[in-house]
Amino acid sequence: MIYETLQILKEQLDNYLIDAGLGKIVTLNNVAMLESGSDGASDLEGKVIISLINIDEESSLKNVPAVKIVNNKAEYSNPPVNINLFIMISAYCDSYENSLLSISKTIELFQGKRVFTSANTVYNRASASLDVLDSFKFVVELYTPGFEMWNHIWGTLGGRQLPAVIYKVQLIQINADKKQASSELITQISGKLNDIN
Repeated sequence: MIYETLQILKEQLDNYLIDAGLGKIVTLNNVAMLESGSDGASDLEGKVIISLINIDEESSLKNVPAVKIVNNKAEYSNPPVNINLFIMISAYCDSYENSLLSISKTIELFQGKRVFTSANTVYNRASASLDVLDSFKFVVELYTPGFEMWNHIWGTLGGRQLPAVIYKVQLIQINADKKQASSELITQISGKLNDIN
């Protein structure tokens, strides 16, 4: 579900920037590739880059029951993992002005639409990874680290600082939906009680 979420956000941002006259410039890639010197680094030139920089488990939703009742049987399975994604959207456009405009339009998109669901979002359902996606809901929220944290983030990613913004995407649920065990339900208690006196 991580890839699917980021791909949907990529399509949404790409369409928004196309409508703003900036062209089809959004790519889902690792911004650290810019400093890698690899062949793929040149593919990021002139692009707005969406990169996953952290995954955080939503600990408040860990205590989900591991038992479901299905057809009068108890089915045991591991509870789903609920995660938040931290994504960085960086602009490495052909000019600094276009980079700033791209970041501004990115903030504008997510200010206007914070909640993404299968009902309110148009996405490429013909894509091989998205055609099995029945329903989804996630919220995109601006995340503002301090200057020191920004310095650590860019230092980890290779050092070159670009106009960028970080968003927290919550709440993505990952569930293999594998049954661990099943058992019959206790539906009645029988027996005889004797007075112990």
